[in-house]
Amino acid sequence: MIADTISNAADDAEKAWLRILSKYRTPHAGRSTFELAVTAIPFAGLWVLTWIAVHYGIWWGLILIVPAAGFLLRLFMIQHDCGHGSFFARRRFDDWTGRILGVLTLTPYDYWRRAHATHHASAGNLDERGVGDITTLTVTEYYARSRWGRLGYHLYRHPLVMFGIGPAWLFLFQQRLPFGMMRDGILPWMSTMATNVAVVVIAALLIWAIGPVSFLVVHLPIVLLAGSIGVWLFYVQHQFEETHWSRKPEWQFPKAALHGASHYDLPFVLRWVTANIGIHHVHHLSSKVPYYRLPEVLRNHPELGEIGRITLWQSLRCVKLVLWDEQTRRLISFRQAADQRILLCGEDRRSLHEQTNTAQ
Repeated sequence: MIADTISNAADDAEKAWLRILSKYRTPHAGRSTFELAVTAIPFAGLWVLTWIAVHYGIWWGLILIVPAAGFLLRLFMIQHDCGHGSFFARRRFDDWTGRILGVLTLTPYDYWRRAHATHHASAGNLDERGVGDITTLTVTEYYARSRWGRLGYHLYRHPLVMFGIGPAWLFLFQQRLPFGMMRDGILPWMSTMATNVAVVVIAALLIWAIGPVSFLVVHLPIVLLAGSIGVWLFYVQHQFEETHWSRKPEWQFPKAALHGASHYDLPFVLRWVTANIGIHHVHHLSSKVPYYRLPEVLRNHPELGEIGRITLWQSLRCVKLVLWDEQTRRLISFRQAADQRILLCGEDRRSLHEQTNTAQ
């Protein structure tokens, strides 16, 4: 009875945050335009400077690929806010801004927006996994797989695949077709095909202007680096030890949003480059809040800053957390899962031995 009362009080508190955050949902058109300009213009400038360095054989100039990738990542975050209708808060402006940016980020806007909306609606729900998120198995599901199935999950979760091969496959190949929405009507197809055509046209013009080698040396590393960082951010925003997963009827949106996403507390420069996406628990709780107002939420409500907080250093340890343990309600590593399995098997053998002795 006491536990139910405490749980109900917690649910009420989480729902109260929805009302509190509603006053931060209004974007400022001037600020949004400024944010777009200070991201797109430096990206274009860095791209051109990188090409100039390659053209004149100033190979140390390739270091500019790093900040260029950072600005491309930030453009994706703006596209992300457009998908939520929170950047200009005018659907037509948001959608067309997102579609144009989707050509630069190689991400079909309308197709991605639908998949991402599914992710927001079901994040942390063990009964509704698989769309717009990183595949996460429970310990029970993992050991129910065949040896080859477990090996496949090991490979999928390996850092080289997750943050290297995976992003390259996702942005260069997978998003060229509306996988997961092949039968969901014409919009996902129109989005992906229109984006593909625009990408091909722009790539062809740039190749004609500067040559195929220069284009690939400049643009491909920028895209791949930005993609890898983006996947890392998405990963660490939900794959941390004290995240939240549950099944219905226990699963409730406010609780899953607030406790199933992290507060990735980054240094100031990285917060700016990533468009405050690290304040992810607040974003999941109220996705209509523009990213540039998320710090305002934490300033006015500092108690939110301690929920799900992980630092840059702490986040590096999240890579090994790969399985959801429904008993301890936390993410654990393969080694921890194996140790638990050995311990349980030992306890089962001891129990069987005691029962046998008793029977004798």
